[in-house]
Amino acid sequence: MACPESRTDQFLRIYAILRDQRGHQHWWPASSPFEVAVGAVLTQNTSWINVERAIGNLQSQDRLSASKILELPIHELADLLRPSGFFNVKARRLRALVQFLLERADGDPALLPRDDPPRLRRDLLAVPGVGRETADSIMLYAVGIPVFVIDAYTRRLFGRLGLVNPMVDYDILRAGFEAALRRDVDLYNDFHAQIVAHAKQTCRARPLCEKCSLVSLCPSGTTGVPS
Repeated sequence: MACPESRTDQFLRIYAILRDQRGHQHWWPASSPFEVAVGAVLTQNTSWINVERAIGNLQSQDRLSASKILELPIHELADLLRPSGFFNVKARRLRALVQFLLERADGDPALLPRDDPPRLRRDLLAVPGVGRETADSIMLYAVGIPVFVIDAYTRRLFGRLGLVNPMVDYDILRAGFEAALRRDVDLYNDFHAQIVAHAKQTCRARPLCEKCSLVSLCPSGTTGVPS
């Protein structure tokens, strides 16, 4: 009798299938660690295309830097962020994060200290408007610290695969992924990117199970009924 797969083997098998299907995703889509941090704030409650429009506005006005964002009156910053939705709230949140980055890392998240990740995470979470997913996205994609980012796509995909309870607390899910996978920035980076791509293209709210490369592993995939 074959031994059941370990959680590590299950996760890595899923990652291998997704990567073979789409290739390395080379995420996060940004030209600098600072742009990653900006995008992590702006992507809250909106689609990435709207984030790109808002970042494009900042770039067109030569405002995509910490110091230049802080120079802007809050209403002007909000107007530039309008495409991302909730622009008044996001303007305040972005200013708070930018102020933090200027105080701690001369405006560049790549210069944030990596020697004490739990402390850095606590400090980021103390910034108004920075939640756990945003903090972890900044740590992984901008700072280069191996933390596994959990989002709605991760909950949906791995919940349907029967490998996690999608309703459990964020940090419990994150700890589960990190316990199963070796601490590796590139692995965490691309695995999360693969999850996002698959959930957007195939494992949607109404899943396209007939097109899914993971359907043979998925107890939900035989019926195609959303879970």
